[in-house]
Amino acid sequence: MAFLVSCLRARRSLFGLLTALLWATAGTALAQHRPDAAAAPPPPGAPVQTARVELKLESYNSEVHVQALAADSSVVLLVGQDPRHEPDRQFTFQHYDQRLRLRRERPAPVPAEYRYARSCAEGPAVFALFRSTVHDGRLWALAYDGRSGAVRTQEFDTRLSREVVDLKALDGRLFANVLLADGQHVTALLLDVPTGRFQYLPAVYEPLPTQLSFATDAARRRAEYVVSQTNGRKSRLLLKQVSADGGLLLHSQYVQAENDRSLITAQLAPLAHDSAARLLTGTYSLRDPAYAQGLFVTDLGAVPEGQRPPLRFYDFLNLKHFFDYLSPGHQARLRRRIERRVASASPPLRWHYHLLLHELLPQPGGGYVLVAEAYFPHYRYNGYGYGYSPGGGRYGALGPSPYGLSTTRVFDGYQTTHVLVCGFDAHGALTWDNVYVVNDLRRDDLEEAVRVQPLPDGRLALAYFDDDHLRYKLIDRATPGPDDLKVPLQTTAPPAPEKIADSEQSGLQPWYGSTFVASGYQRLRPSRGPERQVFFLNAVAF
Repeated sequence: MAFLVSCLRARRSLFGLLTALLWATAGTALAQHRPDAAAAPPPPGAPVQTARVELKLESYNSEVHVQALAADSSVVLLVGQDPRHEPDRQFTFQHYDQRLRLRRERPAPVPAEYRYARSCAEGPAVFALFRSTVHDGRLWALAYDGRSGAVRTQEFDTRLSREVVDLKALDGRLFANVLLADGQHVTALLLDVPTGRFQYLPAVYEPLPTQLSFATDAARRRAEYVVSQTNGRKSRLLLKQVSADGGLLLHSQYVQAENDRSLITAQLAPLAHDSAARLLTGTYSLRDPAYAQGLFVTDLGAVPEGQRPPLRFYDFLNLKHFFDYLSPGHQARLRRRIERRVASASPPLRWHYHLLLHELLPQPGGGYVLVAEAYFPHYRYNGYGYGYSPGGGRYGALGPSPYGLSTTRVFDGYQTTHVLVCGFDAHGALTWDNVYVVNDLRRDDLEEAVRVQPLPDGRLALAYFDDDHLRYKLIDRATPGPDDLKVPLQTTAPPAPEKIADSEQSGLQPWYGSTFVASGYQRLRPSRGPERQVFFLNAVAF
């Protein structure tokens, strides 16, 4: 009997302990969901969100294109409401100051047949280019003067152009990289918005899959192109300088490697007024020009005209942090594999990386920083049922029958694994490298997914959006740092807390000083009252 009583007491004690644990867990969960629950403190050095503005717009019946202007610390929005149903749409330019207060609003007429293609800025001026859905090759340009508020429109009937790949402004003219109607070539188009004149640049006419990058040199009034050329086995680069006024070819120069190396693509550093150095930095491959083996750099200003500039090569293996995105176990296996190959005098490992290069950033103490996103095409696989595989082979089939489960591979965007950051001195010597390992970052188009802002103390802030959070890393040369820093995007002040129920088309742009501007559509759920949908701008300062 005493034994039975002791067992019952033990059961009651155990039940009481489990009950207490359940109540404690529930209390923690409720505290996390209470609006007044204490939020986790921000990480050290976290950015501060200094201003916010909201527009009562919904994504299904509006479109907003954001252009941050570092020249006067302002932001210009191109806003179109109900853009697919109005016979003659009236877009508007909305100009905001650095505290995100509306400075002015101007109408910007865009005929209904046009769809937005690209935009760019030059100083306080903003340009937007639209492409006709009715007449092939017809373009519509908008120009907004941030000083006077004047808006100019212009139509161009280029006939041969189709997709606009890139757009930059120089001296009030637009340089556009376009795909031609034959679908086989890419070329450059010079558009003069005030006069309506345009011309194709015969100096820039390349067959696909040419990689084409270019920069504008306002001081010398010219555009500079870096063109990749390949025969399928080896590739080289061709540099071309084109005048801003007439699109005339001013200078051209080949850059190529010896032996089995191929130069894939590159960025040309902006010319510094106090230095004769002229860095060209990019990626190279071994035999297969589709994949990068490492980085190359050359100083074009270090050799006389007509001579081949010397090239420096940096295999990814020689970079201190490039493989930090791998797990420690994977890195250890890779090191052992490399050691075995070196001991047996085997050829070097061939890497299979794709890198998207950002424009080179000048450093206050001299030299440049290269930021490059390592990415790969991502696919998903769908099974639709049973299909026929000729010849008895199977594709997703169950069993040897020629009839089996059909599986389709669908392209699902580009996924970034990590971001490489390298520092070079004024003559191209690598001085340090670092890496930002990102979290499941995927985008539809092959464009920059991580944004970079130089800070006054020489560090770099790398940031991107992920599920209503701003993820970031502060790069201090080669100093290791955490890759998992993030802060939630703020909506309203604590007296009226709101939960972000959904986000669409979130974007981030470097702005002025150490500040980014964040934007996008949000569906907000307040603690009391109905949901609301807005387009927002947030100023985020490091």
